[in-house]
Amino acid sequence: MAASASASLRHHLLLRRPRLPLCPNPTFRASSFPRRYQRLFASAPSSSAVDNGDTPSPVEPSDGASVVDVNPPRGTRDFPPEDMRLRTWLFDQFREVSRVMAFEEVDFPVLESEALFIRKAGEEITQQLYNFEDKGGRRVVLRPEITPSLARLVIKQGKSVSLPLKWFTIGQCWRYERMTRGRRREHYQWNMDIFGIPKVRAESELLQAIIILFERLGITSSDVGIRVSSRKVLQAVLNMYSIPEHLFTEVCVIVDKLGKLTREEIEKELISTGLSSEAVQGIIEVLSLKSLPKLEGFLLTSVFILVHGL
Repeated sequence: MAASASASLRHHLLLRRPRLPLCPNPTFRASSFPRRYQRLFASAPSSSAVDNGDTPSPVEPSDGASVVDVNPPRGTRDFPPEDMRLRTWLFDQFREVSRVMAFEEVDFPVLESEALFIRKAGEEITQQLYNFEDKGGRRVVLRPEITPSLARLVIKQGKSVSLPLKWFTIGQCWRYERMTRGRRREHYQWNMDIFGIPKVRAESELLQAIIILFERLGITSSDVGIRVSSRKVLQAVLNMYSIPEHLFTEVCVIVDKLGKLTREEIEKELISTGLSSEAVQGIIEVLSLKSLPKLEGFLLTSVFILVHGL
């Protein structure tokens, strides 16, 4: 069977833009809605208050009826028309680039089996899942990412799928985690996956797709850089320091937090796994390199030092 490779693009673009001068934000009051809804939204704040970041205090209606909070759940967002137009435009760019690269669009259920994601990343991922037991006693989850669903469909299709396979999707995902700047509990993911093509070639196609997208958006190398990671490089570093194989997955999970945690926090977590300070510094140094020649030089130097004891 042909070698297969699967990779995905998880790039969340934060585009700085001025507000479009469409019209002032209207203020909606309960009297603007049909009478049967007026009691529910009796304390609804004006849209201008929400846009300014104010947190209005609920006011109980005089008749004692309960009030519905008109703000979306924490970590999620609404898309009014002006934002929806921009989102649609951006997603259209994703689709056009995918089709130029000969990818076909697919989609999957938002609700998936919990076991699909626990098997993929281990039990610890349950802390970040929006998961629950449905009325039939089945453990289900709002998908936190796309690739496991794609793998499930490929297995389900079996021999009816001809290789090479190039699929893409733009899907909504959820993760129950601490929110930071630009990172919500709800997000959209542009996913591109390749099966049946040698790994290096497949990864180069995905990198080409990113570059084409940036060029279409007017983003240049002075605005953004592309970081390429390799499990083989990390494995080579671990082998240099005689780190046990069973720690590899745990170390990968920790280094994946770079950008979310400080360097000191990453070092502390790595040391907590039992790694030596020397090994931790080696891993951090490799991850901070920004060019292939520097990476090659580091690996060759490290091997020479380990072999000759210098």
